[in-house]
Amino acid sequence: MKYNILSYLIGEGIASIFKNKKSSIASLGTMCATMFVFGVFFALTQNINSFVGKIESEQAIRVNIEKDATDEQIATLKEEISNIEGVNEITYKSEEDALEYMKEKFGDKAYYLEPYEERNIFSAAYVVTLTDLNLNKSVQEQILKLDAVKSITGDSPTVDKLISVAKGIRIVSLVLLVLLVSISIFIISNTIKLAVHARRKEISIMKYVGATNGFIRFPFMVEGIVIGLAAGAITILLVGLAYNGIASNLTDTTSLVLGMKLVSFSEMFKLIVLVYLILGIGIGMIGSSISMRKYLEV
Repeated sequence: MKYNILSYLIGEGIASIFKNKKSSIASLGTMCATMFVFGVFFALTQNINSFVGKIESEQAIRVNIEKDATDEQIATLKEEISNIEGVNEITYKSEEDALEYMKEKFGDKAYYLEPYEERNIFSAAYVVTLTDLNLNKSVQEQILKLDAVKSITGDSPTVDKLISVAKGIRIVSLVLLVLLVSISIFIISNTIKLAVHARRKEISIMKYVGATNGFIRFPFMVEGIVIGLAAGAITILLVGLAYNGIASNLTDTTSLVLGMKLVSFSEMFKLIVLVYLILGIGIGMIGSSISMRKYLEV
């Protein structure tokens, strides 16, 4: 019996989409427009987070090793550093590597370093990257306590600024995404309200003959969910086409100017499908529920 009632209500919800074509098309169009804006901003946020993450992963501290350290001490130092919480990768740089690095830094004036080729004054070092830049200070303090460590070279002010910028970007992104969802719910609820208003007499009659609020509301919620899912599917296609078209033209520019590639749409496809699935169902349900409140108070 319950199964028959559920099938009836779902059928009514789907049938009402085709019965009220104008309001359904209006709701679908509105949802597609708002979800498209959301999708564009979502893709932009993913690229910003990817860019910030790339910069974070490239930030490293240079642990300069004492000139008289033995091979055993150097090997032990690497093991001790790797055991510190927050350490990601450790790369060994020999004295020759250090000299070559300084030559690159000097550029056209690298000839100033030629006297040091026979008597290399630069120290071997471990270049250490971190899993979390927030641990930068703690990691440096622990490394300085280890044997065979001469000094540490790390741009702490730059790291601190990067952490602040990353946090700021993520907070702003979250606030804007929540704002866009809120605006979407408001627009959709008002659009659906037009459809509900057109059928207010039908709802009133159902209330007077004893229909429960749930019985009346369910078909409208099904209608909202179906429209939401349809809008999500259409918008994913539109956002995908637009993003791939723009990305193909900007790939060379971003690689040259920023030294990074844009996140491909295929990389974020699963996540964006999940987000749109939640948005489509959520906005459809919430929008329908909000728009029906007034008409259920009989």
